[in-house]
Amino acid sequence: MKRTWLFVFLTFLTMNMTKSEVKSNESQATFGGGCYWCVETIFEQLKGVHEVVSGFSGGEVVNPSYKEVCTGLTGHAEVIRITFDPGVISFQELLTVFFSVHDPTTLNRQGADVGTQYRSVVFYHNPQQKEETEAMIDELQAQGVFDAPIVTEVSPLINFFQAENYHQDYYNNNPNQPYCRMVINPKVDKFKKAFKEKLKNR
Repeated sequence: MKRTWLFVFLTFLTMNMTKSEVKSNESQATFGGGCYWCVETIFEQLKGVHEVVSGFSGGEVVNPSYKEVCTGLTGHAEVIRITFDPGVISFQELLTVFFSVHDPTTLNRQGADVGTQYRSVVFYHNPQQKEETEAMIDELQAQGVFDAPIVTEVSPLINFFQAENYHQDYYNNNPNQPYCRMVINPKVDKFKKAFKEKLKNR
């Protein structure tokens, strides 16, 4: 019981620090779509997105390390926290990109990355985000966009812990790393072709 209350208290502090960083004209979204190196690279290129931070959400360990999360025992997912201007890009538009750049039908896996930390998940910040996410999932299912059922988790955001510094802006800092060339590059190229009108510095 003591451990649970300590976790809740520290999570409360973390969430309040997160909220204080958001300006009056900004909103935030938290998505998990496999390796955060991939999704961070994509979302930071969108007009209206002010900041993308890689981190961990959804687990029961306070401020976990990347090594701890990789064990799959902490309950966290690799996520990105997006700070954006809803006057330029809406949460629904962010969702559209999210469901287009990863496979939401594979449980706890994206490509060769396997484990609960790689699960497809939307951690909603408010009831409206929850409603919009569930509505989009229902619409994608009804339209048969994917060959298999969508397994994306939709859960309230209870915590966010920033990953170590070397994970931030990983692709731009390590463009020649094999994972970047073989996995991230194809995703980015596909994304740019599909959403070219939404890119910064077109």
